[in-house]
Amino acid sequence: MSRFLVAALYKFVEIADYCELQAPLFAFCEARGIKGTLLLAREGINGTIAGPAPALREVLAYLREDPRLAGLEHKESWAETMPFYRMKVKLKREIVTMGVPDIKPTTMAGAYVPPEEWNALIDDPNVVVVDVRNDYEVSIGTFRGAVNPHTTSFSEFPQWVQAQSSEGGVLAKGARVAMFCTGGIRCEKSTAYLRSKGFDEVYHLQGGILKYLETVPAEQSLWDGQCFVFDERVSVGHGLEPGDYALCRACRLPLSAADKASSLYVEGVSCPHCHDKHTLEQKQRFMERQKQVELARQRKQRHIGVRFEKPEKAPQDKASAAQAAD
Repeated sequence: MSRFLVAALYKFVEIADYCELQAPLFAFCEARGIKGTLLLAREGINGTIAGPAPALREVLAYLREDPRLAGLEHKESWAETMPFYRMKVKLKREIVTMGVPDIKPTTMAGAYVPPEEWNALIDDPNVVVVDVRNDYEVSIGTFRGAVNPHTTSFSEFPQWVQAQSSEGGVLAKGARVAMFCTGGIRCEKSTAYLRSKGFDEVYHLQGGILKYLETVPAEQSLWDGQCFVFDERVSVGHGLEPGDYALCRACRLPLSAADKASSLYVEGVSCPHCHDKHTLEQKQRFMERQKQVELARQRKQRHIGVRFEKPEKAPQDKASAAQAAD
């Protein structure tokens, strides 16, 4: 069976003409059978793509031909089957949405901590370790002792910081803070945000959880569980090996074996997390979609599936609005 190379990448850098990059980048990826999602914004690029290794490396080289992206770093993993259904290059206001203007990750991000040094940092009882991912991601795996902000979107993080900076909060009295996220991008903004609020000692895991799981041997790891990823693998473990979680096609939350064994689980229609969250009309629509999935399976075809990302209004820039079609 052919294996597909998966590359997760991001870079904060001023790209004033990001709208003009959309069409040629999409065409370059499409011509090489690359699939996944790349986000372009004035503040940089973010995304995950997959394809045959030679073709994917061509795309990475193409991106780095732009002097602004010459230092673009990426993290690699492998998938036995193509983990995406289509190729998308989307225009956004932010490459990771916090909703706070004038945050400057390129100059204000916290101190990078390599995976090899992360354990020593988070073992320090005077360091507050914060998982800046969303609640459903944290639910299937996190670092031991990490604080879960219980956010449903990254845009809720500033409010959590404000609340926890008050007396009695975990961030009160100028706490030393170590943050982590899937690949590092949310930490770039979250640590920059904390520094803008006067926090002096702010650190984040370089390369994110993915780099840690790739680098640190399982027997030395302080990671418990699996790491949610935004593709058809759903989760990965140590060595970035695919995990054993599935995805609910109705609510898009990760499902354990116990979740799938529940009487509330109906493939493609409902799960223990969402069985009471959808209307009858929605469930009927999900059932019809699932029928199409089953027919595709019988024909040994691949159904186009369900998107992971939530819809977002088009950017307000005139040029962006004109080109932001999915």
